[in-house]
Amino acid sequence: MEKNLNIYTYSKKPSNKEKELIVKFLFENLEQFGDPERDILKAVDYALNEYHSFGGMILTTKIDNELVGVAVINYTGMKWYIPENILVYIATHKKYRGKGIGKFLMQKAIEMTDGDIALHVEPDNPARFLYEKVGFTSKYLEMRYKKGVD
Repeated sequence: MEKNLNIYTYSKKPSNKEKELIVKFLFENLEQFGDPERDILKAVDYALNEYHSFGGMILTTKIDNELVGVAVINYTGMKWYIPENILVYIATHKKYRGKGIGKFLMQKAIEMTDGDIALHVEPDNPARFLYEKVGFTSKYLEMRYKKGVD
């Protein structure tokens, strides 16, 4: 099973149709660990520098012309005190899980980014084991304060 890799950045953007496909793919394949499509689109647009941002990259892989994996990395513009990169989303097509696609995308993301990478993962997400396997560690417990919006 040969995996090809597409890399999208501010200088090599996907078409509108490809971008819609990426967002829909992530929404459908992240399942209960995902976000609403509008939030996924914001992370994709951030990576592509569609508005003022530090940019990032989107990695996609296909098998037989079918999209089977996507990773979205946003650059934070920070160094030393917060990692320079955040892996916002990574997903593998449901019917291709367990075939090394997530690991392939993770390794490519590590190779292609400068500096450290952070990610958020829920404790019961099975992908956590992949992240640990490629070298991610848990340094902090994340806490958030959400301001109410009326």
